[in-house]
This record gives sequence, structure tokens and C-alpha cells, in this order.
Amino acid sequence: MNIKKLNFPKDFWWGSAWSAEQAEGRGNTGKAETNWERWYSLEPSRFYKHISSEVTTDHFNRYKEDVSLMKQTGHNSFRVSISWARMFPEDGRGSVNPEAIDFYRSLFTEMNENGVKVFANLYHFDMPAALQDIGGWESREVIDAYVNFADTCFKEFGDLVFHWFTFNEPLGPILGSYMEDFHYPNIMDFKRGVQATFFTVLAHAKAIEAHSKYNLGSKIGVILNLSPTFPRSNQPEDVKAAHIADLFYTRSFLDAMVKGEFNKELIEILKEYDQMPIDVTDADLKVIKDNTAQILGLNYYEPRRVKARMTAISNNAMFSPEWFFEHHVMPGRRMNEYRGWEIYERGIYDLCVDIRDNYGNIESFISENGMGVANEERFMDEKGQVIDDYRIEYIQDHLAYVWLAIQDGCNINGYHLWTFIDCWSWINSYKNRYGLVSLNLETKERTIKKSGEFYFKASQEHGFEYDVDLLVK
Repeated sequence: MNIKKLNFPKDFWWGSAWSAEQAEGRGNTGKAETNWERWYSLEPSRFYKHISSEVTTDHFNRYKEDVSLMKQTGHNSFRVSISWARMFPEDGRGSVNPEAIDFYRSLFTEMNENGVKVFANLYHFDMPAALQDIGGWESREVIDAYVNFADTCFKEFGDLVFHWFTFNEPLGPILGSYMEDFHYPNIMDFKRGVQATFFTVLAHAKAIEAHSKYNLGSKIGVILNLSPTFPRSNQPEDVKAAHIADLFYTRSFLDAMVKGEFNKELIEILKEYDQMPIDVTDADLKVIKDNTAQILGLNYYEPRRVKARMTAISNNAMFSPEWFFEHHVMPGRRMNEYRGWEIYERGIYDLCVDIRDNYGNIESFISENGMGVANEERFMDEKGQVIDDYRIEYIQDHLAYVWLAIQDGCNINGYHLWTFIDCWSWINSYKNRYGLVSLNLETKERTIKKSGEFYFKASQEHGFEYDVDLLVK
């Protein structure tokens, strides 16, 4: 063993993240129906134990208590999202809601007064349902509505927000809506998904353009869910399969939003299979080129492992990236059995190095990383505290590789855990718990877990002791 103190920079961002739809509850300001509320009204059986986003963590009514808990768990920064449906309660357009402005200004002021920097995200999967009805991200009208929403937020909250983000995991709604059936409106049409992808990138660029008008001190960027892609072997067929998977799942949004250009190899594949977007103009491409992310959030949970396809594709199958590869289950891999995800800590280092070497070492931070565990009540002590040593180990192991990435020149300035308090997880509701703070679903009582105490100590001491012999490059 070689135990040493892993020292992080004094201004390192220690924090966590969640979203409006997953934490706020409806509140009393007035709020448009969201796409998630629409889907729940149509198919409640798709949601674990029929739990909707009506109340969630009730952050709307408890934000002062929650900010106090942020401080008690070592936060100097926290990522929220601003609810488009709350800000524009008619249909995502129309008049802005003054009560929503009051709520967010009060929340952000409370955070700042307690030394918690506001990282504000503008879109975390929660579109007003009325805008989905007119095409969602396939519609230029929706882009205009989004840019108006973003512009309003810059104007109303620009003095309180430390950094802005246009989207969280924009790949998620594309995969869920157009390819994998886990996101309303479950269209399942790859080519339409490509058009929605293009317009999402365009919306991102136009929001950055709007931000530039206000001469704010904040930066604006995007948060992407990224996984390093590993081939099963060094055989050319496996290496090619991994490369193509990486083009679709990593380079698609990353190249467009950070470099301002779509990946040329990916474009060639889309052209070959007649999957290019139809509605694209030269003016759109110029806006995308001229307005790129100034800061990048990296969400990392698991690696992607693939191999060359071993089975044929049906002639009647919808086009999919999986025409070019199959997923590889690596023997002996460590798993989070509750979520079904591989635990591979070094992947977070590989991801940071990729950004360093291929994206100009843009200012970045780990914007999500975390471990969901079911039935955490099993681990409560007699005082009602969750003793989650497994989460502490998970955080330490990943942060150790973040530390190593920083030593190797990666411009990584923070680590945000998913999540702060156990929150509602889309169609899985409260099946798995991720928080540093546990939530009693009946009473909404919050209790800091053992991991929350660890996080406070690490933040205050700017690091922790770790066996560096465990780190492998």
C-alpha cells in the first residue's frame, strides 16, 4: 500500500446536481404541463410504482433547508435546472411568469449567500408538452421558444449565476424518443432523430449567441453524457466497430457543440444510409460554427464496450448505430447490480484525457457521477442514518482518477455528484437512491448519509487519503 493525500486545487468545485422536474415538485407558481406529466397521464404503468413528478423532493417549498444541507455536505457549487414550464406556464411561450422569477431569484440568492455557486442548466429533458405537440426538437418554432426562454433567464438571473449550460445530456432525449423507447413521445424513427439532433445543436448555439449580448461574467457551455468506447480486442473488426460506436455516441454532440462542426466521418455514414437531416441551411451552420461551448460538463457513469457484429441485421429493421457493432460483456467486470452498469473508475481518466488531447483542453468538470442503490433502508443505523460506505468508496475511486487526470494536465476544475438528496428518477422514480442525503418519501425528512459527512470533510480538506498503488494508467 502507498497511502498519500490526494490534494485538489483550493478553488476546485465540490458539489452535486439535479434537475427541476426531478426535485422541485409543481409548487404554486403555475406551471405548464411538461412532457413527463403528459406521458404519465397517458401511460402511468410505465413509471415505477406509478409515482409521478407531482411532488418529488418538494424542493420548491424546502429550498432554504436544502441550501443549508448543501453547506453541511461540503458544497461550494450546485447545478440546478430552470423549469421552462414554470417560467412560461401558458405553453412554453407567451408571457413570463413573475412568480417563477421570484422563486429562482430567491433560490439563487440563498445559494450565493451560503457560498454555493449557481451552475444553471436550461434544459434537462423537461419540455412543455404543448411544444412537444408541435414537433419538439424537430421544430424551428420550438428553437425560437427555447432561445426566448434562455434569453429571459440570462436577463433575469445573470447577476446570480456562476456558469450556464444549454443542455444536459442532449443525446438522452434523442436515444429515448427516436431509438430506444424510454422518452416521450416514443417516435422510433432514426432519421427524424437526426433532424432533432441538428436542431438541438442549433438551439445550443443560438442560446450561446443570446448569452453574449449581456456581457456577463459567467461562461456558458453544455453538459454531455460521455463514455470512452473500448473494443473487445485489437482485431481490426472490433476496433472498427468501437470507432463507429464512438462516432455516434460520443463525437456527434461533442464535435458539433465544442468544435462547431459535425464529425465528417459520421456525416459520410449518414449520407451512405440516407439518414441526413432535411432542414439545414448555410445560415444554421454558420451560427453553429460561431457559437461554441466555453465550458464543458462531463457526465460519466460507465464505459462502452463493443465488438464487431456477429449476427445479421433484418432487412426490415429501422436504421440504428447498432447495425455496425454489438455490445460486449467483458468477463469479470465489476457491476452496480442495482442499475446494471459496469463500474470502471479509470474510464473517467480516459474521458478527461480525450478532452485534453482532442478538444483543446477546454475548461471542464465532472458534472455527474454517482451510484444508485436500491433499498438503502437496509443500511440505516439505529439513528436513521444510511451508512453507505459503498458510495464513499465509489466517490473516492473516481475522484482519485480525476486527481490523476489533473496531474497529467487535464483542465478539470470540479466534481459534481449525482445527486444531492435522493430525487425522482424519470420512469424509475425512487427505485434507486443516489443522494448524499436520504429522503423519507412520506414525511420528506432529510438525513445526511455517511457519504455526505465524507464529502464535507473532503471538501473542507481539499482532498482525502488514498492508496495510489490502486491507480492504473
